[in-house]
Parts: sequence; structure tokens; C-alpha cells
Amino acid sequence: MPLTLRNFHPVGFDAVSSEIHIDGNGLVTETPDPRADVIDADGAYLSPGWCDLHVHVWHGGTDISVRASEAGRPTGVTAMADAGSAGEAAFHGLREHVIERQAETIRAFLNIGSIGLVACNRVPELIDPRFVDVDRTLEVAEANADVICGIKVRASGEITGAWGLGPARIAKRVAQILNLPLMVHVGEPLPMIDEVFGILSPGDIVTHCFNGKRAGSISDTPALFAQARRLAQDGVLMDIGHGVASFCFETARRAIADGLFPYSISTDLHKRNIEGPVHDLATTMTKLLAVGLPFEEVVAGVTERPRSVLGLGARNGLVPGERADLTLFDLVDCDIVATDSRGATAAFTRVFEPRMTILGSSAEAASRRGT
Repeated sequence: MPLTLRNFHPVGFDAVSSEIHIDGNGLVTETPDPRADVIDADGAYLSPGWCDLHVHVWHGGTDISVRASEAGRPTGVTAMADAGSAGEAAFHGLREHVIERQAETIRAFLNIGSIGLVACNRVPELIDPRFVDVDRTLEVAEANADVICGIKVRASGEITGAWGLGPARIAKRVAQILNLPLMVHVGEPLPMIDEVFGILSPGDIVTHCFNGKRAGSISDTPALFAQARRLAQDGVLMDIGHGVASFCFETARRAIADGLFPYSISTDLHKRNIEGPVHDLATTMTKLLAVGLPFEEVVAGVTERPRSVLGLGARNGLVPGERADLTLFDLVDCDIVATDSRGATAAFTRVFEPRMTILGSSAEAASRRGT
């Protein structure tokens, strides 16, 4: 059914008209259709569709993944990237049963560990060099180049054991061969976070960038923070990746106050954090707003920037002939206390509330799972 959207406040677009017309095929058009359903936004914000750069949505393929619908349109998200749930051994399952079946746009970072997160942390995917097959990883990435957006490695001691920096170095080389970015999870040593930083280049992604973990965080020393800031200035992308154990209010507050803004805001949503402390992308966005990230930066962190990593447009406005991909949301006054991954709390005075997503000619209600 054709749609007409009016009475909205655009954010995150270079140019947009006062009304948006969408034809019956879901394409933006300059011509209104008298049969169109009219959506009165009542002054709400309208942005490019929200994009979550770090989720785990291979439900049934790993023991931690949620259904893609739990991370998607019901919470305001129209695009997402599964961050390493699958390695080469079973990527075909993630593609067939999730990526190809969802209304949301889904891309994936391919885990350098062949078994991926099938039994997350109980059977670490990088516990032994035999768990990495470079040739098969390259073959799978090349065969699925239309949906694989990067290589993922978890560079922390509980995953790599005594192997240290080895898996990250292999993952980096694979990413270079494929001309793809490397997304690296930073956490407990070994390897040390400065060792990980040393192998990264512009376009690579540091997820869990504000984790606050001892001996695994940019907040450990002034030198580490300065190194992180230099990397960000040089084009390495700092991603939130909140997760069950990887976001610290104090680390985020200090970094933002000192000029280190995250490139993208993501949830690392999975079964172990969907009921808290993460909940959803809107709640994570609200946490960044609460610790000092400007409103426009928050919106950019879930729209144009992560969408660019996935090869999706955003800032060029609503171009006639393109498929509509939008999120309608409010910024609501509130009095809420939320928790980070370290158990610390922060008070919210404003909260992001998704109202609706529009994908093609389909408009669906959305809401914040929230605190």
C-alpha cells in the first residue's frame, strides 16, 4: 500500500522534503498517490533506519543468539550485522535461516574461528590453532561476499588462552586478503590491548571500546587512552558493543569529555543481556546521551556510520527510486536509572523511544524494551 509521511522533524539527512511519498513497491517517489495511507508523525524525529553493527542473531545456531526479530524492527532497527556468531564451518546456516529470511537488512562479520560461537565461551572458538582454517575461511568469505561485511576476532584471554595475539594477526591477514575490515573484540589479556591496537589500520573496528575492564581497557593508562585517540583520528572505528560485560559509564564519560567519541553505537545483543543490562539499541543510545555524547552524534552512531560499514546509504536523503528505510522516534523526558556492564548506575532525564520503522511500503510500530 502506498504511504505518505508528514509532520516530522528530519535528522541525519542532507536533504528531505516536507512530505515523503512511497509507492506501492516501497520506493520513494516525488508523486503523491491519492490512495496512500497517511502517517502523521506528530512532530517526531525521522532518521535513516537505525543500524546495529554488533548483534548475535543466529538463533539455534549458537547458544547465545536471539532471534533477528528481537533485535530488529520491533525496537526501531532496520539493519544489523551479526558479529561473528558463525565461522566458516556453518556460515551457510546463518545465511539460509536468518539473513535470507528477515525483512531487516542483515550482514555478517565472519568469525576467524571455524566453529564460531556455537557454545559461546564454553568451547572457545580460538582455544587451539587447529580451530582456524584460513583456506576455508577465505573460500566462504569469497562465496558470500554479498553478505559478509568483515572478519571478526575475539582477542581476549578467555578465548585465546596462551595463543595471545596469534588469532588477531591471522584474522588481520585474512581481512587484508579479502579487502575487508577487521572487527576485533578487546577484553581481558592476553593479548594486551596495545598489542591489538598495533595491528589495526584505518577502517578496522574496535568493538567494546569503552569496556572498563582492568588491564583490557583504554582507561587503564593515559598512554593507552592517547593511543586509542590517535587510532580514532587515523580512521580506526571505535564501536560501543555494550554486551553483558563490555560497557562502563565512567570509561565512556571520561573518553567523551576528552574528545574520544565512538564511531558507532551497538548493543552486542544476545540471550545473556537482552533482559538487562542492554535491552535494546534505544536504551544503549540513551546511555551514550546520558554520559555526554551530543544528540546528533548519537543519531549518526546508529545511522550513517554503521550503515556505511554495511554498504548502505543514509545521508543522501530520500532519493526517488530508492527503497524507503526509515525510523521514526521521539526523545522523551523521563526519570529512569539504568545499569552498565560493571553494575554502576546512571540517571536518565531523556530517553530515545522508537515509534515506527518504515521498510519499503511496510510501516510497523516499534517501542523500547527498556529498563
